[in-house]
Amino acid sequence: MNELVPRPEQTPDALRAALAVVDPKRLPEMQRTKDDAFAKAVEWQSLSPVRSWVLAWARDIEIARRPDLAARHARARSNLEHDDAATARDALRELSGVLNEASEAVRV
Repeated sequence: MNELVPRPEQTPDALRAALAVVDPKRLPEMQRTKDDAFAKAVEWQSLSPVRSWVLAWARDIEIARRPDLAARHARARSNLEHDDAATARDALRELSGVLNEASEAVRV
């Protein structure tokens, strides 16, 4: 399997380092969502927002670090609003498949 970087550990620092390589323009978004997740964790007195944040970024990094998944993801997203309803439906199905595959790959 062709990978841009090894799959990172599921820690904020490891995820940030991997994102800096595979999709650095998303670093500000990552920091914003991390801040939100930690604020919710304090408010809710629960680690579930932090765990959700880790899993969401691990999934997105899994897609970005694997050119095969990244290409499928980009192709599906570009067809989501296609004029042809069947093409749009197929794109939604493919996007869901890519997200599921990436989520399964990073689930520990």
